[in-house]
Amino acid sequence: MPVPPRARIWPGAPHPLGATWDGAGANFALFSAHAEKVELCLFDAAGEREVERIPLPEYTDEVWHGYVPDLLPGRLYGYRVYGPYQPQAGHRFNGNKLLLDPYAKSLRGALRWSDAHFAYRVGNPREDLSFDRRDNARFMPKCEVVDTAFTWGDERRPNTHWSQTVIYEMHVRGVTMLHAEMPEPRRGTFAGLAWPAVAEHLRTLGVTAVELLPVHAFIDDRPLVERGLRNYWGYNSIGFFALEPRYLATGRLAEFKSLVRRFHDSGIEIILDVVYNHTAEGNHLGPTFSFRGIDNASYYKLVPEDPRYYWDSTGCGNTLDLSHPRVLQLVLDSLRYWVTEMHVDGFRFDLTASLAREGLHYDPGAAFFDAIRQDPVLSSVKLIAEPWDLGHGGYQVGGFPPGWSEWNGRYRDAVRRYWKGDGCQLPELASRLTGSADLFGHRGRRPYSSINFITAHDGFTLADLVSYSDKHNEANGEDNRDGTNDNNSWNCGAEGETKDSDILDLRRRQQRNMLATLILSQGVPMLLAGDEMGNSQGGNNNAYCQDNPIAWLDWEQADEDLIAFTRRLISIRRHHPVFHRRRFFRGHFEQGADVVWLKPDGSEMTEADWAFAEARTLGMLFTGDTGDFYYTTEGGLPQRDMPFLLLLNSFWQPVPFALPGTDRRWEVWIDTYEPMRQSAVHESGQDYPLDARSLALLVRV
Repeated sequence: MPVPPRARIWPGAPHPLGATWDGAGANFALFSAHAEKVELCLFDAAGEREVERIPLPEYTDEVWHGYVPDLLPGRLYGYRVYGPYQPQAGHRFNGNKLLLDPYAKSLRGALRWSDAHFAYRVGNPREDLSFDRRDNARFMPKCEVVDTAFTWGDERRPNTHWSQTVIYEMHVRGVTMLHAEMPEPRRGTFAGLAWPAVAEHLRTLGVTAVELLPVHAFIDDRPLVERGLRNYWGYNSIGFFALEPRYLATGRLAEFKSLVRRFHDSGIEIILDVVYNHTAEGNHLGPTFSFRGIDNASYYKLVPEDPRYYWDSTGCGNTLDLSHPRVLQLVLDSLRYWVTEMHVDGFRFDLTASLAREGLHYDPGAAFFDAIRQDPVLSSVKLIAEPWDLGHGGYQVGGFPPGWSEWNGRYRDAVRRYWKGDGCQLPELASRLTGSADLFGHRGRRPYSSINFITAHDGFTLADLVSYSDKHNEANGEDNRDGTNDNNSWNCGAEGETKDSDILDLRRRQQRNMLATLILSQGVPMLLAGDEMGNSQGGNNNAYCQDNPIAWLDWEQADEDLIAFTRRLISIRRHHPVFHRRRFFRGHFEQGADVVWLKPDGSEMTEADWAFAEARTLGMLFTGDTGDFYYTTEGGLPQRDMPFLLLLNSFWQPVPFALPGTDRRWEVWIDTYEPMRQSAVHESGQDYPLDARSLALLVRV
């Protein structure tokens, strides 16, 4: 039976886009340049029955709009959009499909997979050129009209300077599902992250920001569901304003805002990992959930010679077209919403090179960058790029404009190769330890343009990096074909679990080596959640579909000694500005030097030493120059710190290292081979016993 239209519908306004409740009713506005008609569909409280179908009466500047009086928050809705179904011309309208509002701020219900989600007849010989007339509404989540009011009280943003930032990359469910102190209903949710024990762990560890894996509403891919798996990581977005419902214990936006307020009270910023480069609708044979059915030709990059097909630089079937002004507006409106309404402190952009492709080529002057740079809201938050995609010329580390920090994949690779024991690594390692000026030292960019990491969600955990030489992804159901084979990992003598005490000791030391290298390097360190406690994924380096103990943090097995070691490292970094300089090192200059590179006999490195392929031992002397100044009426006075000596040895034998200077004493603050050496004092000129595969940090006293 057809659903009758509402008797009263007012013209409303073409902006703001989305559903906006004003206390007396709701305005609905939807962009579609090529649609011929748009219907607003209202549902009952359970989202099961469509109770009204209302044609939006006005079309202004390619926006369909209308105002429904007396409509209250909590009302569930969706759209049906009518127009030509001409895949060869890039148009895929099908009014039989209920569509999600791209600006929906809340979704209710879970997607249930059905062939009805496809605009074409699945299995038809003509594939996507055929037309499907089935209604998919009963299988779709529904959009919800919301009241965004929230009492923030005296909440204040930490506004931590980039140079002082320490990032902790984490997953909402992964961190909370196995925490013994947490009530069961909170586990896997924002309410769980807000549990005091979690915030206290992060605060005492010393991290200043958490980077949450995607929390935008996303879809579990059909092939995963059919294999009994889920899209755990969440890089399959379908709504850029709505929170993923499975992360909400209460179903209300206030739950996320309460998390932000608690973390801010603990001095911890929240950075969101956001996916604006593609959507969950896939390629030309994918389902129709939202953008494809609203205006396929506007939202997506299509192959110019044959717009039936999608131009894909993401590896996910489609690429959003941010060169279109309305698509760019969608992304900017979403970002501003999360900053102004939800109070987040920054963003890490997935496959950012795809967002900056003008036409089909990466452009550092793309409209996306220009729009953010001049935006009074977005230009002041933390912006992190994953500086690559899968398209031609997609690897752009160091190629982003001022104002951006970037995941530094070359840092990850250099540190892994060095501690694995590879030769020819010292020049590359030195560049990464000092903030990668070769990549970022231009256009006024600073060392904190480099986001340094050794592990991230995509790949081995730190414990697995030193326990497995090969990936073990059998649980993913793809015959171990998925995930990268280029891991630069080393199992220390046995693959996986072992009871050999020597191997276990070496693995623990290698973890300490890499944690110390990461935290004491110039740039911004990013820790993967669980690395500080020795968390393992059993050798799975692609746990994107493992929403289970494989990918969850095992708090009961936490290595408390490793946690204490990490806490000490972060404390040293925080209290000593030579480890978080705001300017790149200059090396030798007229007044002296801010960093000196030493070889084991205590003399300075020469060109020949840097070129020696078998060299695996390096000394880095911080003279105490911080690169900053105290400013007085008389001018700037150099700010100084204590002189430190960082010694690294990836050789498999001990290497005595002559301590520099005369009439000086050096106190051991860190030694990864023998933590009990802490506070031991050695005279300059003496040999420090730098053991095999170890790192030491000494301070001059």
